[in-house]
Amino acid sequence: MRPFPFRSRVLAVASVVAMLVAACGGGSTPAPGSQSAAPPTASATQPASPSGPPAARTPLVVGLGFIPSVQFAQFYLADQAGYYAEEGLDVTFLNEIDANLVPKVGQGQVDIGMSDGTSVIPAVSQGIPVRYVATVYGQFPSIVFGKASSGIAAADDLAGTKLGIPGRYGSSWIMLQALLDSVGLTPEDLDIVEYPDFGQGAAVAQGAVDAATGFVNNEPVQLELSGTDAFVLHVDDAVALPGPGLIVSNGTLESKHDAVEGFVRATLRAMEDIVLDPDKGLDAAIAAVPELGQDRDTQAAILTATITVWRASGAAAQAGLGAIDLEGWEESIEFMTGLGLVPNPVTVDDLVSEEFVPGS
Repeated sequence: MRPFPFRSRVLAVASVVAMLVAACGGGSTPAPGSQSAAPPTASATQPASPSGPPAARTPLVVGLGFIPSVQFAQFYLADQAGYYAEEGLDVTFLNEIDANLVPKVGQGQVDIGMSDGTSVIPAVSQGIPVRYVATVYGQFPSIVFGKASSGIAAADDLAGTKLGIPGRYGSSWIMLQALLDSVGLTPEDLDIVEYPDFGQGAAVAQGAVDAATGFVNNEPVQLELSGTDAFVLHVDDAVALPGPGLIVSNGTLESKHDAVEGFVRATLRAMEDIVLDPDKGLDAAIAAVPELGQDRDTQAAILTATITVWRASGAAAQAGLGAIDLEGWEESIEFMTGLGLVPNPVTVDDLVSEEFVPGS
């Protein structure tokens, strides 16, 4: 694992910790592809009718990302196809921002949630009792992107450019620092413009900034669909930051162990289905969120990009869906500790549990 030269780069990143330890903290970077400025009303779906009596099913409240999206197609499909019901589960979905969801999972208000590994590390460091039990995004989805005509092709080309971000917090901010650090740059070497309303993607399209942070399965996809070639810079080769995955509280692991195991198994089953036939996932997403059907081609492109980042890249690419990259977690702990985001020491064993991942 290579050492990281940390200069004066802590800046405002400690605000991530403050957001996570607050039971219902402020806003955070939205889940991949979520660009609305405010969270929507919580939504729920009803699982398919099981063959056994409903009373036999274990209720699970599952927190997904910021807004209902095609990027959650595997959960919608597992629900509609009866995979959760077959596992004896009665699943209710809600949508929540990451900074709120992590403490709610830790408190047991939500049984299972989707969260970035970069949120789990500081949360556990501050005593929130959660564990990451399965990877959903094998590749870190936060990226730097822009128009190919900008001439930016690598991280060192960012020096002196104008770059848009939602704010100096969250997974995208950590990703940006890691990416810059890999080529000896810091945020001070750029002209950073903040877009608290998550309008940095529009700023790229309009030429107001040279590049921006975003999600590999959202903004660059839409930029390409508009007829503009895009560049994308990934952080994975610099630091193996853990992408979004499933988290549960230590208490839920004990009290609903079998239900968690069944949920992970059913979700991975649906992911495999979608890999083989993306239309299954697209149809399930539109059934769950009908407005997505207004632009099926765009949603199909976003889902295709999402499927690509479900599997890890590089040496971890041979691992199956859901696999947890322990070495990447070690590297992330080291990097985030250098940023001042891990005030109390944590180990990988404190953060993850591989028992529910096939073949672990």
